Amino acid sequence: MTSALYDDVADWYETEFLAGPDLIGVNDQLGRLLGPGEGPCLEIGCGTGARAAVTRGLGWTPVGVDLSAGMLRYTPGRLPAARGDATRLPFASGSLPAAVAVMIHTDVPDYPAVLREASRVLRPGGVFVHVGVHPCFCGAFADRKDPAAVVIEPGYLDGAWTKKSWTSEGVRDKVGATHLTMPGLLRAFVAAGLTVEEFSEGGEPTPATFAVRARKR
Repeated sequence: MTSALYDDVADWYETEFLAGPDLIGVNDQLGRLLGPGEGPCLEIGCGTGARAAVTRGLGWTPVGVDLSAGMLRYTPGRLPAARGDATRLPFASGSLPAAVAVMIHTDVPDYPAVLREASRVLRPGGVFVHVGVHPCFCGAFADRKDPAAVVIEPGYLDGAWTKKSWTSEGVRDKVGATHLTMPGLLRAFVAAGLTVEEFSEGGEPTPATFAVRARKR
């Protein structure tokens, strides 16, 4: 297991990046798509555990896995969490009623593998919620300096990892990001054995996030 990119920015992420208001509706989308339930809800790439209050407020018992030891330093008191790889989750097949992945799909080199692993650990009928940056309107190809007139440049189809970013206040310029097109992302759900049920977008006037609720077939 290697050192995670987020180890170097964990303190900034917790004390500065997460300190502002949730202008793009991440917590709202997570809550609406996950819905009330009970039993363990695994957050894949839980980071500092900042989203645990949302799942707990819905009746679930949050647990987490993340590769970054630096980020996991902030999880005590929020949720029990283990250091682990999102493509090799430390849970038995078919053991969990729910799992979520919040704002991580650009952080991993192979998100389709993460979806396959999420499907493996879910019970039949178990719910999976993805909340991520919008494939069409966020990325190195999207200049969002003026929220009223987002400029989309060539690059959407490239699928490249990059640190190029329109802002120095976000994550991409610090740790880099991968990119999946919208069809590529949705195909990965289908290939993982997940049946898509609902979609949501967050942020305005041009959406910054895209969310999916799916179930294990």
